[in-house]
Amino acid sequence: MTVEIRLVSPADHANWLVLWQGYQQFYKTEISAETSAITWQRFLDANEPMHAALAWQDGKAVGMVHWIYHRSCWTTGDYCYLQDLFVDAAQRGSGVGRQLIERVYAEAKAAGASRVHWLTHETNTDAMQLYERIADRSGFVQYRKLF
Repeated sequence: MTVEIRLVSPADHANWLVLWQGYQQFYKTEISAETSAITWQRFLDANEPMHAALAWQDGKAVGMVHWIYHRSCWTTGDYCYLQDLFVDAAQRGSGVGRQLIERVYAEAKAAGASRVHWLTHETNTDAMQLYERIADRSGFVQYRKLF
């Protein structure tokens, strides 16, 4: 079956929302409806550094990816942060995740970015099997403080 990866459009909101909620369930978190609505509007705003694409198969959205461009003190080109990646459980292992990441690679390269980077939870071992094949592990450990 063919998978089509395309940038989101206003008509995709309901399909995106189902995947976005599935992503939150996977990570056992809950993002407010207000924040989700603002996030969606940012994806549609051409002046925002935030972007999203959906993977479509047989007319159904089966995966999503979000990425954000940001400056770096280490390069002249922006970095591309792949923030969220989610594939419907029925499609995992079928190559959809890889296709979504490759779409981000292509978008970042076309935008002149110097690198694509992302994080995953240490327990997400299934996804890490893919990541180990298509990217290099940086060795950095994340620290954060929430406000």
